[in-house]
Amino acid sequence: MTDVNTSTGQSSGTATMSTTDAGYVLTLDCPQRPGIVNAVAGFLVEHAGDIRELKQFDDPRRQWCFLRVHFSVPTVAGPHADVVGPDAQLDRLRATFAEVAGEYAMQFELRPAGQRRRVLIMVSKFAHCLNDLLFRARVGDLPIDVVAVVSNHRDHESLVQWHGIPFHHVPVTADTKPAAEAELLHLIEAYDVELVVLARYMQILSHDLVQHLTGRAINIHHSFLPSFKGARPYHQAYDRGVKTVGATAHYVTVDLDEGPIIDQQVRQVDHADTPEDLAAAGRDTECKALSNAVRWHCENRILLHGNRTVILR
Repeated sequence: MTDVNTSTGQSSGTATMSTTDAGYVLTLDCPQRPGIVNAVAGFLVEHAGDIRELKQFDDPRRQWCFLRVHFSVPTVAGPHADVVGPDAQLDRLRATFAEVAGEYAMQFELRPAGQRRRVLIMVSKFAHCLNDLLFRARVGDLPIDVVAVVSNHRDHESLVQWHGIPFHHVPVTADTKPAAEAELLHLIEAYDVELVVLARYMQILSHDLVQHLTGRAINIHHSFLPSFKGARPYHQAYDRGVKTVGATAHYVTVDLDEGPIIDQQVRQVDHADTPEDLAAAGRDTECKALSNAVRWHCENRILLHGNRTVILR
């Protein structure tokens, strides 16, 4: 990247200055006490900030405050201006807000608005969630760059390559699992991955790998768990005459399929539906729940508090 400005036409030879707005998203949580919103507002006033969107939730049971604010600040550029590059401005904003955060015991994150996240997708044999995410990323529906896809099978290699994305076949057996996870960690670091998405990846991650990915790995599963475990869950559901199918997207933790829930989708079914109908409905709910979870994570709308999520949307 360069700092060359190619948006202007011919130079007039006269020094000019221009003002643009740089957008940011601030998320925070802290114990409830008077003055939190006022302190955030004061920070914004200090930097001539303009609020674009503000969401707040106060949890009365836990006496905890959650807040997300999308704001912009003016950036002046020109030969005689106090030119501040985007990285330097972000550092300055973070440093200033850190003083506010310290006073109120806040945990906070401050990122540029609209910044696309670098995502690595993991998949096994079921392609629906992978295909949905690749399509949404391709058309700009999700603020992500899929930098690589990892699979323990080669079934979807051509699909991934058609999208122009690197595909890595990493087979996993009981004997090769440590080496496979070491390779996965290498890929995560090599691609500078910010989020790992398990799009129906049918392997259990080790305790150490899950710990390494805490807060930046999302999984999807059908919502029959724990009722119908193992193979052919929709056939099991059909035999029991279920009336709803659904899916749960959650953060990955060492407790299998029990991480903090991000989104759940449910669809009504009835006795006339075949096992294949149930599976098709389940695929739709899985795609929707997973894409919602990825979107909200990448837009900084999720705040974790213990085993719960607060989603400010």
